[in-house]
Amino acid sequence: MKNFQQQDFTDEKLKEECGVVGIYKNDAMLSKYLYYGLYTLQHRGEESAGIAVSDGARTEYHKGMGLVPEVFNDDILAKMKGNVGIGHVRYSTSGESYVENAQPLVVRYRGGSIALAHNGNLVNGEKIRRSLEDDGVVFQTSIDTEVIVNLLARYSSDGTVESVKRTLDLVKGAYALVIMKENELIGVRDPLGLRPLSLGQFADGGYVLASETCAFDVMDAEFVREVEPGEMIRITKEGLESIQYKKLEKRASCIFEYIYFARPDSVLDGVSVYEARLNAGKILAKEHPVKADMVAPVPDSSIPAALGYAQASGIPYGDALMKNKYIGRTFIQPEQSLREIAVKLKLIPFRENIKGKSIVIIDDSIVRGTTSRRIVHSLKKAGAREVHVRISSPPVVGSCYFGIDTPHRRSLIAATQNVEEIRKTIGADSLGFISIDGLTESIGTHRDRFCLACFDQKYPMDVKEQQKANGDGPEKTFNRLQP
Repeated sequence: MKNFQQQDFTDEKLKEECGVVGIYKNDAMLSKYLYYGLYTLQHRGEESAGIAVSDGARTEYHKGMGLVPEVFNDDILAKMKGNVGIGHVRYSTSGESYVENAQPLVVRYRGGSIALAHNGNLVNGEKIRRSLEDDGVVFQTSIDTEVIVNLLARYSSDGTVESVKRTLDLVKGAYALVIMKENELIGVRDPLGLRPLSLGQFADGGYVLASETCAFDVMDAEFVREVEPGEMIRITKEGLESIQYKKLEKRASCIFEYIYFARPDSVLDGVSVYEARLNAGKILAKEHPVKADMVAPVPDSSIPAALGYAQASGIPYGDALMKNKYIGRTFIQPEQSLREIAVKLKLIPFRENIKGKSIVIIDDSIVRGTTSRRIVHSLKKAGAREVHVRISSPPVVGSCYFGIDTPHRRSLIAATQNVEEIRKTIGADSLGFISIDGLTESIGTHRDRFCLACFDQKYPMDVKEQQKANGDGPEKTFNRLQP
């Protein structure tokens, strides 16, 4: 069960499931490199963290609940010696929140051991799990990652490459995987490219795989390229091998990476995340202009979009909200009144900046509408004359089944209310969302390259079973969103 902070303090933000990193490098500091990589990817998961390292004969691993610096210290890292290792940070979207579900998962079998870290979600994971259980397999976790690692172990006698191929022939969904065996590192990206994975190289010839390019910078590794959809990267002492295990039929990268998930200093598929968000703000200003005294972001992910809106509109940029960075992950209160106080502590209005002014507040998304309503109320209570809300993503009308923590569709405010109704619900003086065409224009790539299902419900694969389980099947009727 998610804690109160996850339920109530961050309910306006969609959550990415995980971040992964894998390194092949002859270096006594390997575990430290993995630690720094995970630290850089902390924004992708704050629930648990783990590292597994192999020296070719023995696999050591450590994982726990909490942030990266809470799970690891120098003594733990010093004991983890090897030339290949993988790491993982997690925010759960499926499975319970306990340490058994922390990754990497390490499975020992007759031929050795396999360690796996997974970002994404399988749409047929439960079906395969039931089949394996019927064959006598006992599961230790409630996550679909264990399905993958069990299949890898089952087919291990076929050799590494074939065992991965056979496993991936069975699983369907979104995944970026880093897999470690005794003397090799493997990276895999799903055939649609839903989840990101990049390849980097150290000056001494070692390699690194990571969910985002920002992890390379802290490790002094050079970005080489994106792992292609349907590609397997195998790294051994002989070097790097690229295997296209499945032909690319279409691409459907998750567009929310550009909107919210990725760090602004990352580059995805050749596009700067910062520039994409800046461009989105400029386009948003053209699509939804308004007369106001100041443009301000909901910190931190909306800062580039707010700067873009200010540049395109000519309205001065300023700060209307301060984000309290010290409201700890464990700040949980059992009573509703205390939780409301915690919400107020998280985003605090700058009274002197906004008093008597008409404010354009820029945010990256509206999910349930609760946080937007609180923000508008707090700004007006602090003295803002008008609050105009502008959103740098289109209305979220569909649930995600590929590794993003989206509520049931009936809980998505844009699935049941049109724009004017949402405006009234959150108490804004005006409300505008960027269009889908405007969003894809901001990235500079054709819309056919992205999964836009959260905006148009056109899923890149069959998700009827998941919709039925969610109570959000196609037979459900919701109000059509009107501009």
